[in-house]
Amino acid sequence: MLGFFTCGFQLAFITVHLPAYLVDRGVPVALGGWVAATIGLFNIVGSLSVGWLQGRLPKRYILSVIYFVRAMAIVAFISFPISHFTVLAFGVVTGLAWLSAVPPTSSLVAVMFGTRWLATLYGFAFFSHQVGGFLGVWLGGVVFEKFHSYTPIWWFAVLLGIMSALINLPIVEAPVARRVAQPA
Repeated sequence: MLGFFTCGFQLAFITVHLPAYLVDRGVPVALGGWVAATIGLFNIVGSLSVGWLQGRLPKRYILSVIYFVRAMAIVAFISFPISHFTVLAFGVVTGLAWLSAVPPTSSLVAVMFGTRWLATLYGFAFFSHQVGGFLGVWLGGVVFEKFHSYTPIWWFAVLLGIMSALINLPIVEAPVARRVAQPA
């Protein structure tokens, strides 16, 4: 659930605040639309690729790499000078890791808990995604109003990405042991 919380936080923050961040950095407003389109295009590639890849590699490692790549993409984005190239490169990398966390997350829920309660349990995970999304948008605004900069919230998004990368590593990809009803 922490991974999906991070996913929602990062995605909603970037979706809502990236155009304003770019304008604040002196980039033409149209580039905000181009980066959103780039993210959307590469989101398709990333999600399909991870869906294929998860049949060949452990899902926990895939999730860890996704969250780590997101964190490092943000570090690179806020560390290098803003240009058309760096903005679109950020869009490519972010798009590849955008919704690519969905296939391994839903697959892990199915593997660990079975398909009987998949919709319910995945619903809990998705709820944490929505809470993260709300906080990403809201805190982005609060931080910008307080500091007149998005820098602290970018670094918080990096911290969440690293924490999510680490928390996914020890996941055991096997059915969770359940108590079996004993006859009276």
